[in-house]
Amino acid sequence: MEWIALINFLSRWVLFGAVAYKAYQTKNQGWVLLSAAFLIGALDIEAYILNPLGIKIPDEVYDVASLVPSFLIGVSVVWGSLCLKNGKIKFKHALIVSILLVASYLWLFAVAANILGNNFVLENSFPSFVLGGSLLLLSYILWKRIIGERFWDRLFPIGLSIVGLLNLTYPFGRQVDWYSTFAFSAAALGRIVAAVGAFAFVFYPVVKPKKTSVSNVPPLGAYLFSSEEELLSKYPHFFRNDMIVVTRTDPERAAEKFSEGSLVFWLTRTKEGLILEKPRVIAISPSKLGILQDLITRELENGYRIVYIDALEYLKSEVGFEPTMKFLFAVKDTVTTKESVLAVVVNKNVFDERERRILEREFSL
Repeated sequence: MEWIALINFLSRWVLFGAVAYKAYQTKNQGWVLLSAAFLIGALDIEAYILNPLGIKIPDEVYDVASLVPSFLIGVSVVWGSLCLKNGKIKFKHALIVSILLVASYLWLFAVAANILGNNFVLENSFPSFVLGGSLLLLSYILWKRIIGERFWDRLFPIGLSIVGLLNLTYPFGRQVDWYSTFAFSAAALGRIVAAVGAFAFVFYPVVKPKKTSVSNVPPLGAYLFSSEEELLSKYPHFFRNDMIVVTRTDPERAAEKFSEGSLVFWLTRTKEGLILEKPRVIAISPSKLGILQDLITRELENGYRIVYIDALEYLKSEVGFEPTMKFLFAVKDTVTTKESVLAVVVNKNVFDERERRILEREFSL
């Protein structure tokens, strides 16, 4: 069991190191919160962590002290996960985090005051639910919003989900010898898998696309074109560059039109997921603009410097003008902060006069 304890210990620090470096790279508050959570996890109140350091928690405070890390990690992971998902924490999410904090304090108070009657299963049920549930939430968000399709990267959320599920069983399985031994080994495996995935995701990212020569594209900023012909008349080699594309162009034509290094999001309600490899064509529903916005942000962080959109008319007909503009302006703001280029081709005749004014006010013509 000593080597399993060592693996458990080392994998916790690898996880913390990878996530902390990601926080340093991105300056993203979600990764900062997650790095704090994983640091607390690396310093958890576990015998195999504390004994080599010569530290012993007094028996009279152990019951309460052992629950504190579960709450701190759980709340930090929930908070960080919501920040990764939404870019910033919204009111309803702040409310969820606040309720978790208050509930955690009340639970610790109840344990300290012996209100729960020293019942091991009962005392550990809520902390284990918070910790396990938070890791499952993070796994889901990483899988759906953050991590790409590369196998090694996906080990990150897979490993975390294993640890999360095992934590949910802790109150019932801890006092069963055979299951406790199994769970300890399985948790070590889960942490190894997560650590390998996190290390690959952070330190060996998918090869970034080449940066676009500014001679082939408009100056940095956001631009509106009335047709593809107008765009190409000014920048004839525009489509030779690797770019992020949001389009209604069918996959076969997209493969001919855009460079192999481009990432094409094909708006459709008939299919979902990866359609082609070169260029990567991913089918996505127009009703998932929030997810699409997150994906575009992630790919800009990965190195793309051009976003091309030619599907505003379709989006307006499918989801309405306001959601379409909310998505477009969010992408524009991200492009601006990433010192990139946004080129939008749109037939302005499909918009009424008020809508055209709103659109033209935000873009260079």
